[in-house]
Amino acid sequence: MIERIFDKLHNKRILLLGYGREGRSSLKFLLEHRLTQEIGIADQNEIDSNAIPSFVQLHTGTNYLDATTSYEILIKSPGIPTELIPVLPSQILTSQTDLFLDAYHRQTIGVTGTKGKSTTSSLIHFLLQSLEANSLITGNIGYPCFESIPKITDQTIIVFELSAHQLEQIHHSPRIAVLLNLFEEHLDHFKSKESYFEAKKQIYAFGQSDQILIAHRELQHVLKVVPQHTIYYPLSHLTPYQSSSLPGQHNADNVQAALLAVEAAGFSIPRVAGFLMQFKPLPHRLEYLGCISGVHFYNDSIATVPEASIKAIESLGNVDWLILGGFDRAIHYEAFADFLCSQTIRHLLLTGQAGSRIKEALDERKYKGSMRFFGTIQEVFSMMETNAKANDICLLSPAAASYDQYKNFEQRGEIFKALAKKFSLK
Repeated sequence: MIERIFDKLHNKRILLLGYGREGRSSLKFLLEHRLTQEIGIADQNEIDSNAIPSFVQLHTGTNYLDATTSYEILIKSPGIPTELIPVLPSQILTSQTDLFLDAYHRQTIGVTGTKGKSTTSSLIHFLLQSLEANSLITGNIGYPCFESIPKITDQTIIVFELSAHQLEQIHHSPRIAVLLNLFEEHLDHFKSKESYFEAKKQIYAFGQSDQILIAHRELQHVLKVVPQHTIYYPLSHLTPYQSSSLPGQHNADNVQAALLAVEAAGFSIPRVAGFLMQFKPLPHRLEYLGCISGVHFYNDSIATVPEASIKAIESLGNVDWLILGGFDRAIHYEAFADFLCSQTIRHLLLTGQAGSRIKEALDERKYKGSMRFFGTIQEVFSMMETNAKANDICLLSPAAASYDQYKNFEQRGEIFKALAKKFSLK
């Protein structure tokens, strides 16, 4: 199947748009297979030319997109919005994801959704491996798909976690497509909630007649046209198989999606269900850090939208210290404020522009609970050391992105975990 990629790229003038993790892996792929001697890299940031062959042309700086006119094929990295890229009628705009799916879509289980992608993808891969199936996991979970190609045989089942950014520029859909949920997010990249949703729906838009779509039942009103073989979950007959190491109703739904995907790949659900309790949850996803100096700490740094935070709060039942806010991506917080007003959370700890917008929404509703602002998570722990009580629950579930202070949600979660380990009530 790799020949399909070779045929498209051989002896073409190729420009790599963006030189992050995926751009670097695309360059490695082109060089290893000697597909062309006419390669350019365009990125807004400076690139170390010493680490790149001399024949590769570099185009950097604020006008980096001006370079597109000199190439036949433009391979876009996920972080660059499609509408920013000038494309001539004679050019092909593609992506690593699109090239990969063109070659391997029939072997692929694609997983997307605003939240739960990594957990569900990892669970599918774990269950397949537990059955001793030939399975690999790739994509948005941190492994560029071109890096996976040397491991693929005709028998390999590919579990591909797909972000909206990756789905934005595809023309091929996986044979088994899983769509977990759709919430407002990434409005710093997409023009509107609707365009973000449309990108997500690309996961099944180009499927063939035997494609299977597995989608949450709540999405029926959003998915106007779906494949013939569409399965909506949750399903009552799967309830007995929901026992797993993953807490919360949202994860019970993710388990059902994973079981249905494995079944669509040809394995019976009773055969795989016995492995569910052996799955180790991923970090930063309602991760219980333990009872430290009498306080229970939960790290849910992955919760970058209100809906994810609501699920975390509902899963725990009682929360005494809730850490909210961060980078503002123009998400609406009105419904989240209504939810918070219905809860008995003792302390809301807010930060960043998103925290300010959450506070505005709460003020409009005359919220009577305790709200405090902080500049760093360290300040939160200083407050708690003198004010927390034994058996309190502290939850980091920000309902906002992390980019105002941190590289990503993982760094935010790791800092929270490190502080929790040193926590001591005074």
